[in-house]
Amino acid sequence: MNRRIIVAITGASGAVYGIRALEILRSLSVETHLVVSAAARRVIEQEIGRSAAGVEKLASTVYPPDEIQAPIASGSFPVDGMIIAPCSMKTLSAVANSYTPDLIPRAADVCLKEGRPLVLLVRESPLHAGHLRRMQEAAQAGAVIFPPIPVFYGNPQTVAEIVDASVGRALARMGIENDFYPRWHGPEPSSAENPPKG
Repeated sequence: MNRRIIVAITGASGAVYGIRALEILRSLSVETHLVVSAAARRVIEQEIGRSAAGVEKLASTVYPPDEIQAPIASGSFPVDGMIIAPCSMKTLSAVANSYTPDLIPRAADVCLKEGRPLVLLVRESPLHAGHLRRMQEAAQAGAVIFPPIPVFYGNPQTVAEIVDASVGRALARMGIENDFYPRWHGPEPSSAENPPKG
């Protein structure tokens, strides 16, 4: 079976993370099942200047958030994991509390109960105690809390490179190997430690 990943885009700032996940997964020939929340549809237009309908064309299959009878709502439908990018605090709270009023937290809950990877690109700052408690509860249930924090050891030159590093690393955490994030190889040896020979 081809790799199959659920991608959810919620209404937090950072829709670009979910869109880039879809683009990367498509380039890797991974089958994607997409759910875009109502709030995310507005954020996509405001932040990216694209229509949600255009973004949905990147996915193999698309479901509306209220389609609770979708295949991804059942553990009998095999998937390799789910990424919620970005993950709003509302969605995080639903996941942490096993509250499944619509398809996004339901699909996430299914991944947890089936022991499948669930990666949450939580987007909020600063964090108050309630946020931290929900993150801990979600982590204790089995979710991977993965805030898209920029990494600079790869010397990124553009915002796109920063986004790729976060998304690529998150996908790798799910077992989707890719070359979209920098690897740390340690510091370059200094000339003092390695004097020229001869």
